[in-house]
Amino acid sequence: MEESLFQLSLVDHIRLSFGSVATSYRAHARAAERLAARARQSRVVLVILLGLATGSSLVALTGARPFQIAAAALSAIALVSLAMVHSLEFEARAFAHRACAAQLWLLCEKYRALLAEVHDGLVDLPETTARRDNLMREVQNVYEHALPADREAYQIAREALGAGTGTPSDQDIDRLLPASLRQTARVSPT
Repeated sequence: MEESLFQLSLVDHIRLSFGSVATSYRAHARAAERLAARARQSRVVLVILLGLATGSSLVALTGARPFQIAAAALSAIALVSLAMVHSLEFEARAFAHRACAAQLWLLCEKYRALLAEVHDGLVDLPETTARRDNLMREVQNVYEHALPADREAYQIAREALGAGTGTPSDQDIDRLLPASLRQTARVSPT
């Protein structure tokens, strides 16, 4: 009786691993997009602040006290803003998330290929197990060197999963696979 409580086939395990990697890929890709957008926005704000500071400095050369104060204040705001933007490292973090997403995308494709080959009967059990194990090591290597996903990236991943349980459901995984590899396509109606 206990054997039927938890049965996870090799294909189910590969599907779950694929779903987790695909979810991480989405989280890192969206984090990269979000950080790249913030980097662009911060550059625009900095250019505007520096333009205003420069303009007020030029007008301050006339000796008008209000423009001298404005020039000093705008210069200080621009300096603080520049320091904040550099400390937040939007561009470097975006690049790191983008690089991680690229590696995870490749792993998703390898998982899809393995699932397709298993489905078509092109690989035997020992080879399937060996390839699954190699993929798990590749995923571990990516995660060891990846920038950790931040709070917003985790929120994106939870939303991508729907229920936010952290484990993709069969339906979530099926949405990422072609129709021929979906579990619902394998289950016959009763």
